[in-house]
Amino acid sequence: MTSRLPALDDLVRLAVAAGQAIMPFYRGPCAISTKADASPVTEADRAAEAIILAGLRALDPALPVIAEEEAAAGRVPQTGSTFVLVDPLDGTREFVAGRDEFTVNIAIVDEGVPVRGVVYAPALGRLWAGDIGTGAWRARIDAERDGDLRRQPIAARQPPAAGLVAVASRSHRTPETDAYLARFTISDLVSAGSSLKFCLVAEGKADLYPRLGRTMEWDTAAGHAVLRAAGGEVLTLDGLPLTYGKRERGYDNPHFVAVGRATDGL
Repeated sequence: MTSRLPALDDLVRLAVAAGQAIMPFYRGPCAISTKADASPVTEADRAAEAIILAGLRALDPALPVIAEEEAAAGRVPQTGSTFVLVDPLDGTREFVAGRDEFTVNIAIVDEGVPVRGVVYAPALGRLWAGDIGTGAWRARIDAERDGDLRRQPIAARQPPAAGLVAVASRSHRTPETDAYLARFTISDLVSAGSSLKFCLVAEGKADLYPRLGRTMEWDTAAGHAVLRAAGGEVLTLDGLPLTYGKRERGYDNPHFVAVGRATDGL
C-alpha cells in the first residue's frame, strides 16, 4: 500500500461531510426513485456521493474509486490492486422509512483486502473507523458541526460460553439466515440496518453476523475494514476470507459470515 493513499483521518473527514449533506434530506423532503435492480435511490445518496468523490479526487486524482451510484450509472473505472469503495448512504430503505440506522461507508482496498475504512451513522452521531496497521476505534460526533472526536479503542470479543449474540439484517433477513443461526447456541438476536451490523461485532456487542442474501462490495468493505482492524474477520460459507475487486461478478459478494474472535462451527 503506497503512502499516497488517503489517511484514515481523510476518510473520516469526507464521511462526516457526506453525513452533514444527508441530514437535511432526512429531516425534510427527499426525492426517491428506483434503480434498475429495484432498489431505492434518493437525492441524499447522490449528494453524499458527490462530496466523497470530489474529496477523494482532491486527495489523489489517480486513485480509482468505485461508488454505488456511479456504478449504477455504468461508470466503473478500471482498477489495479488498490482502489476505494464508496457507499454514500448504506441502508437507504431504513433512511426512507425514517429510521436512523443508515451509514456513510468509505473503504480502501489493497490486494483484495479492505485495509482502512470508516462507517459513519449521522442520525446516531456515531462513527467507527479502522486501519489494520493501527487498530479500530469509535467516536461520538455531532452531524451538525465539526467537533472533537473523542476516540475510544474497540476490539472484537471472545465468544461467551453462555451463547453467542448474533446480529441480523433488519430489512433483508432470510429463512437461510435463520437456518444458519440454528447451528449455534444463540443467547440473543439483535436486528440492525446497514453496515452497523459489522460495527456491533467490531466493538464486542455481538459475536456473529451471517449474511445469506445479496450484498455488493461497497455495502461491506468499510464495515469489514473496521472489523478486521478490531480483530475480527469476514468469511465466505466455505471458510475463505471475503475478498474484493470481483469485477467479473459485477462486484457482487457471495454469502458470508462476519465474526469476532474465533467461533467454533463456522
